[in-house]
Amino acid sequence: MQNDELRRAQVQLEVARARYFEIYDLAPVGYCTVSQTGLIVEANLTAATLLGVARGALARRPLSTFIARVDQNTFYLHRREVVAGGQPQRCDLRMLKCDGTVFWAHLESVIAQDADGVNALRIVITDISERKQTEADLRIAAVAFESPYSMIVTDAHRLILRVNQAFTRTTGYSAEEVIGKPPGILTSALHSADLFRAIWQAVDSGGGWQGEVFDRRKDGEVYPTWLTLSPVTDESGGVSHYVVTYHDITERKKADQRIAELAFFDVLTGVPNRALLLEHLQRAMTANGRNNTTSAVLFIDLDRFKMLNDSLGHDTGDLLLQAVAQRLVSHVREGDTVARLGGDEFVVLLEHLSANLDAAATQTEIVGEKLLAALARPYLLGAVDHRSSASIGATLFRGHETPIDNVLKQADLAMYRAKEAGRNRLHFFDPAMHTLVLRRAQLEASLPGALSANQLALHYQAQVTGDGEVTGSEALLRWRHPEHGAVAPAEFIPLAEQTGLILALGYWVMEAACRQLATWAARVELAHLTLAVNVSAHQFREPDFAARVLAIIDASGANPQRLKLELTESLLVHDLDDLIAKVSRLKTGGVGFVLDDFGTAYSSLSYLQRLPLDQLKIDRSFVRDVVSDRNDAAIARGIVALAHSLGLGVIAEGVDTAAQRDFLASVGCDAYQGYLFSPPLAVEDFDALVLAG
Repeated sequence: MQNDELRRAQVQLEVARARYFEIYDLAPVGYCTVSQTGLIVEANLTAATLLGVARGALARRPLSTFIARVDQNTFYLHRREVVAGGQPQRCDLRMLKCDGTVFWAHLESVIAQDADGVNALRIVITDISERKQTEADLRIAAVAFESPYSMIVTDAHRLILRVNQAFTRTTGYSAEEVIGKPPGILTSALHSADLFRAIWQAVDSGGGWQGEVFDRRKDGEVYPTWLTLSPVTDESGGVSHYVVTYHDITERKKADQRIAELAFFDVLTGVPNRALLLEHLQRAMTANGRNNTTSAVLFIDLDRFKMLNDSLGHDTGDLLLQAVAQRLVSHVREGDTVARLGGDEFVVLLEHLSANLDAAATQTEIVGEKLLAALARPYLLGAVDHRSSASIGATLFRGHETPIDNVLKQADLAMYRAKEAGRNRLHFFDPAMHTLVLRRAQLEASLPGALSANQLALHYQAQVTGDGEVTGSEALLRWRHPEHGAVAPAEFIPLAEQTGLILALGYWVMEAACRQLATWAARVELAHLTLAVNVSAHQFREPDFAARVLAIIDASGANPQRLKLELTESLLVHDLDDLIAKVSRLKTGGVGFVLDDFGTAYSSLSYLQRLPLDQLKIDRSFVRDVVSDRNDAAIARGIVALAHSLGLGVIAEGVDTAAQRDFLASVGCDAYQGYLFSPPLAVEDFDALVLAG
């Protein structure tokens, strides 16, 4: 009986032991016993599975080999605390599977004695990778939720559960004011209910929605926002929440508007620029063809604007341009276009004029005359009272019969005709002007080759004293075109300035003039002659201008004391110190200087005193009517008196009659130039004139 009892007890013990080991091996966590030296003594099946090693292969292996390098120090401190304190300790660290895969583990360790009474560590290993990932996701979500963009989380019924701080900053609503309410409280009145029904339909159909809408802040301000609406689904695939993101794009819209303004509007005046004008012209042509209407272009150029800019500075010129733009806009219809092409050039596009060309021309003329009157009214530019006028060229067009570029060229050409007719007037384009348009284009194309083709030459107009003695001449550039014949300087010099060829032409003239001086110097009877050469502002502003002129003189062998450079008054208001330095350097080298066209712009007496000038030239505009116009006579008399008081000589240009010469002589003029004495001549004819003298 005792043996039976022992056997039953033994069986029960074995059953209990088997049950214990089954529970031990199949527990959801890993168990292992680690010796004081850190070696694994035993481990359950779960621990072996976590570490990716056969259970039998774990025995006698250091547990530290399964700890990620980055957490070795954490594991060392954990073991030391358990052994030193004798109390259970916990830590989270990264462990390695046998294949190198990293996973997060939670360790719970306690000190215990084995059967031999030796201390060992009992360690419970729990895989917490999923928990760590969830925590990371939550941290990321928390950071994302507190992003700079406004965010709302709603429930499945679209009622607000949570908002972030950016939402409060942007909308002005606190979380307490909106929780439990629909996002529709932010909606402005600029969108219909149909739009939002379509948005929610797109979201609920399985996608999301994003786009630009206008929302309303708490204070009532409507602002543009980029809306993103996304559904959040649960395990069953149903919508549990909605996440709404609002990005306030007010500043971006302002930037876009600014970019558009820079691309299509003139920065100074705020009116459309050339690019937008071309679009409106294209639109007008299309509308003309569709509606059987006529349109007109008015090309407006301010008279003597350069004089204002040169005398009072660009800031004052800018004030005038702004005032002109305002007057133009206020004197045309709302549907018409006022554009600035650049400089002092404006264009007005009149649309929806009569289908009858005569009637359309009358309508255009009425508007043009109204604009002339408006632009002629006085201006207050800062502290300066200013009067101005404009020249206007007009052309009519229908549909796409005439290319856009040609329409503008026609109006431009008509504007120049208005200037030639006396300024401050309106001139319509005449189809006969088309020949002149073609001529101008041909001249512009052939001008670059004129130098190399030897088509340019200097002519010489005599400069004489009061007793008729020829003392020198002014060098005047002439162009003999192979097809167009003689081309006037007034026609090709502006083209040279526009195309940048003026520098090459200017230095060519300088070289030719110096060679001619050297030729005259070799003949005793001509050696006394001086030669005046016009210098463009473009040339004089070149940093090496003085050095280049002196080099040209030296290379030619000319006597610098026989060379006179003519400067215009416009040079005096741009970097006077640089001008004086260059003039002084050339003056030291023997070159003389004449102030050309004196009296047509703004000259300060201090400028005249500081510049080492030799002579003032009275402009032909004062000489023309000097006998009949008291004002011109007074100006001429004043210029002579001023020049003599400064110790300067005086020469008058455009002296074509004896009466003009006699009046100028009576007020003390020293020298004369004009058709009364000689037209511009080829060098052979000029030499003959001097020798016959």
